[in-house]
Amino acid sequence: MLIFLSGLSPTFRAPLLNTLKYPLNLLTLFGRETRGIIFYHHNLIRNERLKKEIDLLKYKLNALDEISLENTRLKELLSFKQKSPYKVIAASVIGHSADNWPSLIIIDKGRHNGITSGMVVISYLGLVGRVIETTKSTSKIMLLNDPNFAVSGIVKRSRQEGLVCGTLGNSLMMKYLSSEADIKVSDTVITSGLTELYPKGLLIGTVIDIGEESSGLSRYAIIKPAVELSSIEEVLIIVQ
Repeated sequence: MLIFLSGLSPTFRAPLLNTLKYPLNLLTLFGRETRGIIFYHHNLIRNERLKKEIDLLKYKLNALDEISLENTRLKELLSFKQKSPYKVIAASVIGHSADNWPSLIIIDKGRHNGITSGMVVISYLGLVGRVIETTKSTSKIMLLNDPNFAVSGIVKRSRQEGLVCGTLGNSLMMKYLSSEADIKVSDTVITSGLTELYPKGLLIGTVIDIGEESSGLSRYAIIKPAVELSSIEEVLIIVQ
């Protein structure tokens, strides 16, 4: 085409070029738009593929993080189990009880594993609760924040004794403290050994607040549990 146009005289070449200019521009525009559509489709497919690869990598990273966290917890639990003065059975939390979600958990060990009602449950961080019901392969655990839970405790520093009870919240209450009780915020509270089945010295938690009963004759202390009760995944059951 170019060779043909170059052979024409200027008289004919200019009108012909003017005539062909618009179709050529249209073809050029059509070609550019076609390439744009093709490249857009190509890039869209490529981006979708990359997004799926990124999502897969994120999933794998999350899985690895979860495995790493689980390994850390199990190492700490195993270390505590080996150093513990008590004979213990390790178990994993497999659910919450519909009866009382915040303060009852279910573990994957039961009578078949030697667990019976009343056994004390701990973690490497401290006291968790006690077994209240068992089946052949599972057990129901009442956490120490349950309102029906109570254990005798003492302030590690001053040896002040009181009764630690659940509140169905994120804290515990230490009751029956005299108005002169030697107890302070940040004191550590442990089991006294005076409640049946609970060994002496199990960590219960830390005092975060102190109040006075309405009668003015006694005080109480609010305790933050040593164990994060809402996120327990593994426990140890003390075998008497």
